[in-house]
Amino acid sequence: MHNILQFSPQLTALEFFSGIGLARAGMAKAGIKTIWANDIDHTKCAMYGQCWGDEHLVEQDVHTLDPDLIPQADIAWASSPCTNLSLAGNREGLISGKESSAFFGFIKAIEGMGDRAPRALVLENVIGLATSNNSDDFRLVCQEFNRLGYSCDAYFIDARHWLPQSRPRMFVVGLKNPLPNSRLDSSLRPEKVSWIHSDPSLITHVSHLNEPSPLRMTGLATVVENIPENDKRWWNKNQVQAFIDSLAPHQAERLQRFLNAKEKIVRTAYRRTRSGVVRWEIREEEIAGCLRTARGGSSRQAVVICENGKIEVRWMTGTEYARLQGADSCQFSGFSDAQIRYAFGDAVAVPVVTWLIKNAVKPALMSSRNGMNNNGNDQLLLERAR
Repeated sequence: MHNILQFSPQLTALEFFSGIGLARAGMAKAGIKTIWANDIDHTKCAMYGQCWGDEHLVEQDVHTLDPDLIPQADIAWASSPCTNLSLAGNREGLISGKESSAFFGFIKAIEGMGDRAPRALVLENVIGLATSNNSDDFRLVCQEFNRLGYSCDAYFIDARHWLPQSRPRMFVVGLKNPLPNSRLDSSLRPEKVSWIHSDPSLITHVSHLNEPSPLRMTGLATVVENIPENDKRWWNKNQVQAFIDSLAPHQAERLQRFLNAKEKIVRTAYRRTRSGVVRWEIREEEIAGCLRTARGGSSRQAVVICENGKIEVRWMTGTEYARLQGADSCQFSGFSDAQIRYAFGDAVAVPVVTWLIKNAVKPALMSSRNGMNNNGNDQLLLERAR
């Protein structure tokens, strides 16, 4: 028997590829209640349960989900695996990639829900999705959304608008009943995604977007933990010297400038292989680079503090990862710092989710409750979904 959701004034959501629940956290701040979640990773599910409870959490392969057991909701959020789409991965693509092909498990689940399918879909992934396989993967996402009766819009959004972390991500929003088209001139729709609106084979809509705050250049100092000097997490003299010795000449000059500064300087650093040589690179701006997982092939970030002519270096902590994702309230016990870093590095930034739902999803959903929206695509969507 179908588990049918009764009408409620509060909008509800399904969270596919839920991880530790940061999409849920972001949607909650936009007034959306998550009523079901799914992930296959046991550790992430344990962390999710610790933060949110596991009553509505299904730990299972998305390909094997029974659509009849998925409750009806207004939104389905999917932060699908990006391993085969990112520059750090092998870029096998959406179809051939072992992990990124999980997208089709999500599509299968939504299709199986039939008339109970959500009115809105949100797919979050790395920006590499836009160009993977000469943009054919992105086109396929839109085609699949269209086939299920959803019009599409797409954006590049960087967490750096809200947080001191450079984290550009791609979002594809599917709506069954979009509002009338707005202007296409948002900075969040670069050519790599805006071309879908001029492709006659695709059904799209243009949501009105309020421009977010300018990209942040500072703020890392407010995120970094105040760790005592005698804490063993600080690197010893030999480790710090090895760090300094690995710097390229222009990086060494940057470090010297920071050491000469009158104020305390807080930066992040990351390892890069240049001409076959592994080097540390210190970021110029007071923000973190994109948090990643070891699986993506990128190294952990280090925190570098320069003050009174001295340098201190240590690895970034799990707490700092949480803060950089806007998830300060998510506290975990019984998990290693490595597990916590991995989980947050593989998640979506909370304020990005909140902004996206408020701007690109919720207005259409609230409007359609009072009657059928119409941007001229309703009949096309009905025909495409048959």
